[in-house]
Amino acid sequence: MKRYFFLLFCNLSFSAVVFAQQRIIDMTDLVFLEGMTKAVMDSSRILPGQALVAPFGKNNTKGTLIRPGGRETYPSFWIRDYAMSLESGFVTKAEQKHMLLLTAATQCDQTWITKAGTMVPYGSIADHIRVDDNKPIYYPGTYDYEAQGAKEFGMTPAYCDQFYFIHMADYYIKTGGDISLLSKEINGTRLIDRLEIAFKVPPSRLDNGIVYTNDTFRGVDFGFRDAIAITGDLSFTSILKYVAAEQMASLFTRLKRPDKAAAYKAIARQIKTALPGVFLDENGMLKASTARSSQADVWGTALAIYLGLLEGDQQEKACRYLATAYEQGNLAYRGSIRHVVKGTDFSEQTAWETAIVPKDTYQNGAYWGTPTGWVGYAIAKVNPTAARKLVKEYVTELREHDFRKGSSFSGPYECFHPSGYTRGPVYLTTVSLPFIVFRSM
Repeated sequence: MKRYFFLLFCNLSFSAVVFAQQRIIDMTDLVFLEGMTKAVMDSSRILPGQALVAPFGKNNTKGTLIRPGGRETYPSFWIRDYAMSLESGFVTKAEQKHMLLLTAATQCDQTWITKAGTMVPYGSIADHIRVDDNKPIYYPGTYDYEAQGAKEFGMTPAYCDQFYFIHMADYYIKTGGDISLLSKEINGTRLIDRLEIAFKVPPSRLDNGIVYTNDTFRGVDFGFRDAIAITGDLSFTSILKYVAAEQMASLFTRLKRPDKAAAYKAIARQIKTALPGVFLDENGMLKASTARSSQADVWGTALAIYLGLLEGDQQEKACRYLATAYEQGNLAYRGSIRHVVKGTDFSEQTAWETAIVPKDTYQNGAYWGTPTGWVGYAIAKVNPTAARKLVKEYVTELREHDFRKGSSFSGPYECFHPSGYTRGPVYLTTVSLPFIVFRSM
């Protein structure tokens, strides 16, 4: 018996060593990242009655909101950034319920046309919501309800928020929320029905479920590149739709509606099957689209690998391309990631084909920590040493600029560039998304 327990202990110890060797982040760095994520989340909270910087008023929504970051970063409730950070585990059930119901209550219940001549379709989910009067702003670029809808941000609201709304509901239920909330009526419509309506808002191909757009009716594919015009079939939004279809299937399974669950499962399978054939390029990367700004998309490819949407030889080819780009210095800077691999820019003037911001700033060539977890995960599949180096660079930069060291420190940044350009102090998804990935590896 003693020998059995000795061998069992040896096997468990060996497994622990192997697991530690497979990790691409040191445990001390993971603990640091966890602490920073929690601190940024705490700094991002807007408590009931709490005043924001002028002229944005007080939080009059009667519950806690979470904005995209601390200090004076984005003084509204952004659905997308919040939903992307949920799996960090630092949002209470009461907070989740409040923000889910607020998002549902501001869903567009009547198609309307903005003063700028753009459209807000029935079922649209807000880009962000003002905290003082609960007014939904469906378009990026403004906090003004009346002035929203500038055509430079598309002719319809961004497509991603509909799917992040579904993620909010799925996560709430999956982690122990009351399933009866799905039957709650908000402005006369049940929450589960609102989720189905939202799912159907982004235009999709009838034969394969892929989300698409064109110049006439363009909607932003993903809010982390709302300054970029991307048209044709859209890979990143289609990935989000795949995830949302799986989540809708899960919700309907819980509601004991196998017919509905099967229908959404079928949509997810359809998208997974179609994705490589529509978007893969010669390097194994997923193109962002099939028309304007159709360059290889680092963020979307890495996310597809993380979710298992690319498999086998297709996955390995993409992982090797990303690993090589990293080792050649064309992918990352101080652990943060470009949207487009340097050297594959559309021209000397712009990284993406069409952008409203200068090259090497913001979404047009700056480096972001938000996708570092996905990219690290992908590179680790073919080159764990390179992945560990990337992650160490990422954490080192976070430690250097940690906002907790004083008012002269502003990290984690939203994005930055070797030129000295920085944007967005104390930014949540820069740490929350990588933490979610690294914690699970």
